[in-house]
Amino acid sequence: MASNSPAHEGTDIQEAPTAGAWGEWNPTEDSARPVRGKHRVPKPRGGLARSSTVLGVGVIAAVGAGGIATAQDRPQAAISLPSFPDLTGGGGADEGARHAVGTPSAVADAPAREQGPGSAFGHADAGEALRHRILQQAESQQDAAESQARAEAERVAREAAAQEARAQREAAQKAADEARAAAEKQAAEREAAEQQAAAKAAARVGGAHEGGAAPAKAAGGYALPTSAYTLTSHYGDSGSMWSSGHHTGLDFAAPTGTPVKAVGGGTVISAGWSGAYGYRIVLRLDDGTDIWYCHLSSMAVTSGAVGAGDTIGRVGATGNVTGAHLHLEVRRDGSTMDPLAWLTAKGLNV
Repeated sequence: MASNSPAHEGTDIQEAPTAGAWGEWNPTEDSARPVRGKHRVPKPRGGLARSSTVLGVGVIAAVGAGGIATAQDRPQAAISLPSFPDLTGGGGADEGARHAVGTPSAVADAPAREQGPGSAFGHADAGEALRHRILQQAESQQDAAESQARAEAERVAREAAAQEARAQREAAQKAADEARAAAEKQAAEREAAEQQAAAKAAARVGGAHEGGAAPAKAAGGYALPTSAYTLTSHYGDSGSMWSSGHHTGLDFAAPTGTPVKAVGGGTVISAGWSGAYGYRIVLRLDDGTDIWYCHLSSMAVTSGAVGAGDTIGRVGATGNVTGAHLHLEVRRDGSTMDPLAWLTAKGLNV
């Protein structure tokens, strides 16, 4: 390389030898050779600095090339790095072990750990943070979807339970209605059977009376109030069953539906519901005596004139009673009298 200083007369300046291969040229020996002859040393004007710079670059390049050539001929040496805790939260002991030794990546990663946010390591941290956020969002969306699915399943279960409960209530109501209808039907059938049996018994008793065993009418035109009966309570009996403290009539126990007859000719002056007496018919005889027929199941005559022995109603169990029977009262001027004695006085065999 030629010097940048100007040449002077009478001075023998030798030019620097031409550089050959980087590994063979020694700049110190070729450029430091003493100059022969008399000469002046010029003042440096910047050329020396430039020459020194070029010289330094050449030296560094030569040394570097020689080192690379030498390193390629030598076997690789194992390098061990200590395991540091991963401050980014993504590694741990495994991360330190991954950078254990002998691989170029371990050597390349070591400086990256000491670099700032703008380095490759900083970019890795940003990518890891982005991945972490994406995973969090995915987990949040999955949790929301699972919560919605659970809520929907619970709603469907509640609706199914409500429908089942409603169906059970409807079935129970239907069963109760059917049971009530069956009970009413059985009661009606039983009542009809009792009325039929009473009618047959009354017919038999009536036939016996007509045959002369027990006349239905006496000489004075009076008849027994019913048939197929049993006397249970007499006039004047005391007890808590009667509101006045004693019995004011005569009870003829008979099956429900047994015919009730007028004891004599007269007029029906009252017929209807009468509280504890149930359904009641009041027959006023021609002599002014009132006959009360109480607890009737039905009333055949509610007004008008009737004759002795005419059917005006049927035995029942309405009002304040303990069983089916005819409660007969005989009243004169508002006062009660013993029905048994009155019937016997009319010539009837009670």
